[in-house]
Amino acid sequence: MSQGKPGGPQTTAETQATEGVAHGLARDARDFHRAVSRLIRVYQAMDRQDICCYDVSVSQCWALEAICDHGPLTLNELAGRLLLDKSTASRVVTALERKGYATRRENPDERRSVQIESTAAGRELRGAIEDDILARDGAILQELDPEVRRSVTRVVDELARAAHRGGATSDETTLCGPT
Repeated sequence: MSQGKPGGPQTTAETQATEGVAHGLARDARDFHRAVSRLIRVYQAMDRQDICCYDVSVSQCWALEAICDHGPLTLNELAGRLLLDKSTASRVVTALERKGYATRRENPDERRSVQIESTAAGRELRGAIEDDILARDGAILQELDPEVRRSVTRVVDELARAAHRGGATSDETTLCGPT
């Protein structure tokens, strides 16, 4: 059996170790996907239940949150934050406008585009929804040790950044995978 050299052929043990790591990573990826999918489904159901009683859809709530936290935003900026295409984001904004929660105004920096901003009613609604969601999340986190809560928050934030770097985009063609 030959010794593995840097840049040279691998030994049987090295090959088995590499295959073991790959198998372990595949297993971990499967388990991770299942856990995240389960968490997303539960949170989506809770969001629908908590948000929709406020006369807005979940997408409208997320748009309102983005506008309140980062606005005023152009339609392209909002679409990017929501990972939506521009036409879908425009429909969401139109619904928020119709309900009196957002307005469009001429963009002072670029007259060919508009900026979207929240109204006082939109900011009030966003605050009420956030209060309910924070109370719900507080009840969930209360079951965890304080150090675990902080660690979970850091890990989830790191995962969101890694997923975003790994390909989450508002370009619909890349969301569907290879053709």
